[in-house]
Amino acid sequence: MQITAIEPRKKGLSALYIDGEFAMKLDTEVLLAHRFDVGREIDDDDLHACVLDSDRKRCKDKAMWLISFRDHSRRELLDKLKKDYPEDVAEAAVGRLEELGLVDDARYARRYTADLIHLKHLGERGIRQKLYEKGIDRDLIDEIIEETDIDEEEQIRAVIEKKYARGLHDEKIRRRAVSALQRMGYSYGSIKGVLSEYTDIEEY
Repeated sequence: MQITAIEPRKKGLSALYIDGEFAMKLDTEVLLAHRFDVGREIDDDDLHACVLDSDRKRCKDKAMWLISFRDHSRRELLDKLKKDYPEDVAEAAVGRLEELGLVDDARYARRYTADLIHLKHLGERGIRQKLYEKGIDRDLIDEIIEETDIDEEEQIRAVIEKKYARGLHDEKIRRRAVSALQRMGYSYGSIKGVLSEYTDIEEY
């Protein structure tokens, strides 16, 4: 096989032509590192090695780009990378970022839990579910819940004050509030106890 053309493309890629036909787009830096020049004869092993190195570099670059916007859990990042790259390549990229301390499930889960409490006002069950959906290990979830002070009554009050306090005289709004708080991870008993502070109506 002979390389007959290499043409620059967007996002650091180059189009590789072999024997006069378009073959694929590969990372430009990797092509240079492999000394893929027009006119060079290559075999399947040469091409496979270049493709693999290109995938590895592009995958790692994408992982770095993703975590530059916000923290990701290991599974969350891996799932995103697997949409574009082979699983073993994605695993290697995530593993390398873990070695560098850029991906850390314990750190991520603690920060995420703080946001779920202070910004979303979720209850313990709601927090557990959200962490589980992010791929956090159950033992780590237990550890974080145990070390976190969650005042569920105060959390329920915060939600009621923000969204429902003025309308609790309306049965539909009371029921809507109860349903929303249950979805957030609070028990009916806890919700009813706090609602009783706002209204003397016992049935919700």
